[in-house]
Amino acid sequence: MKDTITVGLLGLGTVGSGVIEILEDHKESIQHKTGCNVTIKTVLVSNLSKPRDIDNTSTQLTDRYEDITQDPEIDVVVEVMGGIDHTLTILREAIENGKHIVTANKDLVAQHGAELFEASSRNKCDLFYEASVAGGVPIIRSILDGLSSDKIRKMMGIVNGTTNYILTKMTKEGVDFDAVLKEAQELGFAEADPTADVDGLDAARKMTILSILGFSMPFNLEDVEVKGIRGISLADIQYAEQLGYSVKLIGVAEHDNTGVSVSVEPTLLPSEHPLTSVNDEYNAVYVYGDAVGETMFYGPGAGKLPTATAVVSDLIAVVKSLRLGTSGSAYVQPQFPKLVKEKKDQLTKKYMRLHVHDQPGMLMELTKIFAEYGISFDQIIQREADKHDERELMMITHQVSEEDFERAFKDLESLSSIRSVDSVFRVEGSN
Repeated sequence: MKDTITVGLLGLGTVGSGVIEILEDHKESIQHKTGCNVTIKTVLVSNLSKPRDIDNTSTQLTDRYEDITQDPEIDVVVEVMGGIDHTLTILREAIENGKHIVTANKDLVAQHGAELFEASSRNKCDLFYEASVAGGVPIIRSILDGLSSDKIRKMMGIVNGTTNYILTKMTKEGVDFDAVLKEAQELGFAEADPTADVDGLDAARKMTILSILGFSMPFNLEDVEVKGIRGISLADIQYAEQLGYSVKLIGVAEHDNTGVSVSVEPTLLPSEHPLTSVNDEYNAVYVYGDAVGETMFYGPGAGKLPTATAVVSDLIAVVKSLRLGTSGSAYVQPQFPKLVKEKKDQLTKKYMRLHVHDQPGMLMELTKIFAEYGISFDQIIQREADKHDERELMMITHQVSEEDFERAFKDLESLSSIRSVDSVFRVEGSN
């Protein structure tokens, strides 16, 4: 066994510099835990002329990825540069050349994970990706190892820090969506193009990964129902509080004998639910298992050192595999064929806010439509609207199938008494 494990680092942004910092600051501890030195030999950067703050003179910079993928001295490639197509090309070549992989790239894992896992298994290489979901929260290793003896029934969580930060500010300070988004961009919590975050795509990719691992089925991004937070208003947040709920962007993956459903959507959570207290940029994943019951994993979902900590933890796992001679054996193919629930089997409660014309029989007309599909209501609240001849309704159903709700909703939209349907959200749990 080699005394030194040599690393090639792809990317020197926020997380890449954090990886270097942790490896330097915790050098003795890592050597004690692994029995060997871990050093970064080469770092791939896009601009060689840009000033870099790297104290380790033994680390060289390159703008040619082949200097890493084709270097026989490099044992492990750590990928923290992001991107999909070009990054996939690099990692393919690295694996074919016998390099072990550690990545924080949830987009790549969600879309091309099966291919990379097959290639790494064929070449007897490890591929670890703890940092790809929930940053510094060790949820992937917990599912693969800590809960491996259990049967997971449900996973739900806040897995995007940007949207959680926005909703927290809206809730606590009464600031509208556009203003909070602008502030989040100025503070660096949101990207210049926030589409992936606020439209739920980032969370959907993470829920794809969790569903594959938790249920051992080959899911992909197209299996996830996705709805973002752009349509959430201060009125929804305030009404939810009055009803005893908080509004969060929640990813939910559920498994029962009818199959699996995976979704990301704005959700009303009861005020006493543990996820309700998860605020700002923090992430948390709630896991229900047959044996263990309920567990929750909480921590920072992003950031330089939290994410880098997850990356280095995976790097340590690679080194331990090398020393034990078990490299390439960590990945297990999904055990079961994919079974996606039909909409008639997807059961949940729903919240609706709508404006209606204030006319006799209006409420009876509404409830009659829902009654035709067997849908009843847990709460109905009427309020005066801005216009004197209108009313604002907030309604929470009892549990209903997605199929029946969609049919009722389609009929509802055809009513002349409906001026606008302002919001439709999932409701989780009971109040």
